[in-house]
Amino acid sequence: MILTVCMSPCTDVTIELDALNVGKTNVVKSKTLTLGGKALNVAIGAARLGASVYTTGLMYNENGYMFENVLDKEGVPFTFVWNKGRVRENYKFIDNRSMLTEVNDVGETVGKEKAEEVVAMVRALSARSAVTVLSGGLPKGLEAEYYGRLASAVDGRSLKIVDAVGQRMFSALNVGVDLVKPNLDELEHTLGRRIADKEDMLDACHELLDRGAKRVLLSLGKQGAVITDGVENYYCKSLNVAVNSTVGAGDGMVAAAAIQLEQGAPLQDILRAGVAAGTATVMTVGDVSFTKEKYKEVFANLQVYEI
Repeated sequence: MILTVCMSPCTDVTIELDALNVGKTNVVKSKTLTLGGKALNVAIGAARLGASVYTTGLMYNENGYMFENVLDKEGVPFTFVWNKGRVRENYKFIDNRSMLTEVNDVGETVGKEKAEEVVAMVRALSARSAVTVLSGGLPKGLEAEYYGRLASAVDGRSLKIVDAVGQRMFSALNVGVDLVKPNLDELEHTLGRRIADKEDMLDACHELLDRGAKRVLLSLGKQGAVITDGVENYYCKSLNVAVNSTVGAGDGMVAAAAIQLEQGAPLQDILRAGVAAGTATVMTVGDVSFTKEKYKEVFANLQVYEI
């Protein structure tokens, strides 16, 4: 089983307007509500590929039922620690010039008692999980070091995947992680330096290995991805496809990689599967995940090269 842990679910409300007139009345042309949370997206992607999955983490009393409905529809079982208030709501305003204005909510504060309940939940559920995925941000009230608490709570027999940035990543790496999945921008932000070429890129990945990762899967966006364990280094170029949305592409990559890791696959297969799922996600219209059919189609046309 693959367990995913979501500490920061969110709702994204995308509103199209003719123009965004500050201080005046604006009329909505269209409005779309999308439910998010990186670890939830990972669970849905893995389930669509036929994996046995389970998800846990924080959820909120007032509107958490919407997430339960989606997970039920996708066949993803769950147990959440419930907090007061609403899941944070992010607003994206798009005008007729395609100008995007974003307003991001900070959400409810989470206290120590609820945070410890999640740690206990992870400890119990990871004991029957082959892979545990810690992915996404943290709510208000929890410091970056909490990621290390979560990583420490994962059962020693469960492989750990972490998709987080900055001090959250470092906190988990201090405990030891089987696979970490940054993208290039996140890697630069985390290490505090620009990555200019392939040599810099591998050096940066090896720094994460030195800090406690066993494998680094580095997403390069439309260029594909790189994977390394410090001894072997591989590159897989993505297909040249129409990009409908980049939302959830990294989560799709983690979902497919988690399945391969669970099966004991070599680096090449983890990389190829991750790129296939990420590519299939950006090709999908109106969804944060992908279909198994599209994944298989992309996977069959990818090549992996040693670097």
